[in-house]
Amino acid sequence: MSEKVFDRETLLDLTVNVIPLGIMLFFIGAFTFANPFGWDVVYSTLQFAIVGSMMVLLTLLTYWSGKLISEDEMAREDAAEDANAE
Repeated sequence: MSEKVFDRETLLDLTVNVIPLGIMLFFIGAFTFANPFGWDVVYSTLQFAIVGSMMVLLTLLTYWSGKLISEDEMAREDAAEDANAE
């Protein structure tokens, strides 16, 4: 049984969510530093609020799903050990 919350297999499962987080982070940086369309208080604030909130929600979802995947794997390992012991 693994002592870590996120083992290697769980981290590989969560890579699906890490890639979009990196893409969103890239675009926040690109629109912050390059600023190709200029700065408008309403539209720029709304843009960063939408992308930022999606990053926070995806980060929370990734952590929560990783924790559930890890707990399920541990439960399945325990059940398999119990079945083999009988």
